[in-house]
Amino acid sequence: MSYPIAKHILKIYNENFEGVPIIVRSPGRVNIIGEHTDYNEGFVLPAAIDKATFVAVGKRDDGKINLIAENFNARFEKDLTELSPVNSWPDYIIGVADQMIKRGHQPTGFNLVIQGDVPFGAGLSSSASVACATAVALNEQLQLNIPSIELIDIAQKAEHTFAGVLCGIMDQFVSVLGKKDHVIKLDCRSLEYEYEPLELKGIKIVLLNTNVKHALASTEYNTRHQECRQGVEVIKKYVAGINSLRDVTSDMLKRYLKPADRKIYQRCKYVVEENIRLLQACDNLRSGDITSLGKQMYASHDGLSKEYEVSCTELDFLVAYVKHIPGVLGARMMGGGFGGCTINLVKEEFVDELIANISTAYHINTGKELTAYIAATEDGSRVITNL
Repeated sequence: MSYPIAKHILKIYNENFEGVPIIVRSPGRVNIIGEHTDYNEGFVLPAAIDKATFVAVGKRDDGKINLIAENFNARFEKDLTELSPVNSWPDYIIGVADQMIKRGHQPTGFNLVIQGDVPFGAGLSSSASVACATAVALNEQLQLNIPSIELIDIAQKAEHTFAGVLCGIMDQFVSVLGKKDHVIKLDCRSLEYEYEPLELKGIKIVLLNTNVKHALASTEYNTRHQECRQGVEVIKKYVAGINSLRDVTSDMLKRYLKPADRKIYQRCKYVVEENIRLLQACDNLRSGDITSLGKQMYASHDGLSKEYEVSCTELDFLVAYVKHIPGVLGARMMGGGFGGCTINLVKEEFVDELIANISTAYHINTGKELTAYIAATEDGSRVITNL
């Protein structure tokens, strides 16, 4: 496979640094169903896609980091002994280096050129692909022999500590371990996982980007995290052995949480029911019943919008528009919420017409431009040897 971005960053690397770099591709992801369940120790069902972050990494011996970001036309330099968050794009890279140092994997310095085609702010996990690409490339270049599961943890903790986002493990997991033509059914408690077939014959994954990212997205993400913990703490008073919403049943919610706090009940109800929907979706995938899978997706969006309240006007418009179109089998908002993309399963012959019609309708109703992407599944992080 040809990778124009990989060729470009190699050219930039050679123009700025000496030595032969390692080039790594780490993909973004879609999540078929299972949103906001990962940090509640539930299940998720993501797939790696054919949009990715590429890094070219070469070793230094002077304890310094030199970064070039082609997407931003920006450079950054730092000493390894002075790593701290800068509240910008380097955090996802230097946060990885910081995690490696704290775990005893001592880099001696590195040069890195980065570029990607994962849209920013679209809910496709561009940030996770940056951290994973960095972790995998440093592991290879410095011959650290860190197992994949630890690389995933390093990338996640880099986001926690340097970017300040309490993300779950899903994005990093699928970016590293994704498999073409499959989704990963990931148990976010045990990290046990299995590949489920994603056979979409005559069906395309269409991502419709609202091109909005409302300001409360990051703060509300962390708030939902706290609200779920509040619900768990209430139920723990009545039921032994409750550690997360993974342990909670719908009956527990109705009996103990609903009378205590209606809002927290709604949040937790969504998470508990989303896990049930996901397990049903896996059954649908195994039987090839994409129509039933689509119904689970619509129900997921309804819960995200009305109970978990992480949708927005633009996302709700897009899902409502396609819901009664026969060529669309399922749709929902995807990602943290308050903007970003909807994911749609669309019969191939309807794709062009749908994109044209919904783009016009979206502009008329919101005054904003819609961007559409057609995504295909792809393998997880890989060292690229043939350009």
